Amino acid sequence: MSKHHLLTAQCNMSVYFCDASSPWQKGTNENTNGLLRQYLPKGKNLGLYSQEQLDKIALQLNTRPRKILGFKTPLEVFQTGVEPPRVARRPNFLREYPNEKYLLT
Repeated sequence: MSKHHLLTAQCNMSVYFCDASSPWQKGTNENTNGLLRQYLPKGKNLGLYSQEQLDKIALQLNTRPRKILGFKTPLEVFQTGVEPPRVARRPNFLREYPNEKYLLT
C-alpha cells in the first residue's frame, strides 16, 4: 500500500502494518484476512455493502473468541485494556543454538 497515507487522510482512519521485528503479527494478520473472507469475498466491491452490514460484520468478528487472545474476544481485550497472555512460540534453533547441529535432526 504505497499510498496508505492518502487512504488514512481521505477515510479518516488508521492503517497498520506488521512490525519488522515481530513475525508473529503476520500470522494474526493472515488469520484476520481469512475471517474477513468468510463475509467479504476477495475481489468483491465493498461499495455493494451498506455501513450497517459492515458494522454487523465487524461486531461478529470482534465478538468471536481467538486462540491468540487466550480465547477472549478482541472486544473483551480492548475494553479491559489487559494484555492477553502470549502464545508460546517455537524456538528458532539455528539462531538460539547455532553450535548445536544435532538438535536439527
